[in-house]
Amino acid sequence: MIMNIYRNIDRSQIQFDFVIHAGGMTPLANEAVDLGATIFTCPSFSASSVGNYSKWWKNFFKEHTEYKIVHSHVRSTAAIVLSIAKKNGCITIAHSHSTSSGSGFSAVVKNILQYRIRYTADYFMGCSQQAGEWLFGKKICFSDRYFNVRNAIDAKKYIYDENIAKSTREELGYSDEDFVIGHVGRLSEPKNHTFLIDVFAEVHKKDDKYKLLLVGDGELRTEIEQKIKSLGLENFVQMTGTRSDVNRLMMAMDLFLFPSKWEGLGIVMIEAQATGCPCIASDVVPRETDLTKKNLYLSLDDSSVVWADKIVGTEKKKRENNCSLITGARYDIRASADWVQEFYSNLAK
Repeated sequence: MIMNIYRNIDRSQIQFDFVIHAGGMTPLANEAVDLGATIFTCPSFSASSVGNYSKWWKNFFKEHTEYKIVHSHVRSTAAIVLSIAKKNGCITIAHSHSTSSGSGFSAVVKNILQYRIRYTADYFMGCSQQAGEWLFGKKICFSDRYFNVRNAIDAKKYIYDENIAKSTREELGYSDEDFVIGHVGRLSEPKNHTFLIDVFAEVHKKDDKYKLLLVGDGELRTEIEQKIKSLGLENFVQMTGTRSDVNRLMMAMDLFLFPSKWEGLGIVMIEAQATGCPCIASDVVPRETDLTKKNLYLSLDDSSVVWADKIVGTEKKKRENNCSLITGARYDIRASADWVQEFYSNLAK
């Protein structure tokens, strides 16, 4: 989302620099550098390293007095970072991208840390009203300090092209008869891949024309691969890893499946609809994603069999050009980038 905006702002007027946690340069970080950004790497955060983490940020702002605005997208450490930034004369923004901290002890710690954000930041943003209220509370989200900032996309890239769809399916080894169920998302707990594969296993029992395409990577990759193998689905599930051509892959899909445990918004749902792909999602995904009014939202309390029956009942349909629908709902990146640029410019003045 940040990179989508950074690619589309006037970088002669507004420049982004980034602080990332330790772990090495990623392709996105390298792209940011190519676009003119400076990348700084701060220590990884843990309960035992709060002192060192705070010290790093204090030293950072002493050495770098040129920054006017600090916009935090990591909620577990935002209260620490923004508090130090404010003491050094920066305008501070906190941004919510989720609706849950997960479960277990780490979730308890995150909830404690992030509660202070609402008393620290100057301004607040969320990818949806639901995400904003979850992190900041309703009082803030109905104030003039809160803004919903859509996770926008380059809608024109997602206009369905039959030739692109056909060539992509051929590259992936799919025939015209195959029905491709797709998913795009990090291989992590919120995306609920375990349940997704259970659903696909039930679908596969009904007809082996169904194929599953998983796009993304993450810490649960080995676990997911083992589950696929244990169910004997290796020849019917393809895992691409992280890809930069998600628009092409979505054109190759016949159905987009998104059974998340929690979502701040679910930008991939917007992308899928932009290509005209039918979508089935869990009912925790915000209804703000239902731009076509044709998405199906199912409860995670329903069994994998119930989900499978809904999928098998979906037929291949002629794809529609939903570009105007996406831009009309203000999910086009150019409008979003213009708004963010103006907001930053006004703050800087």
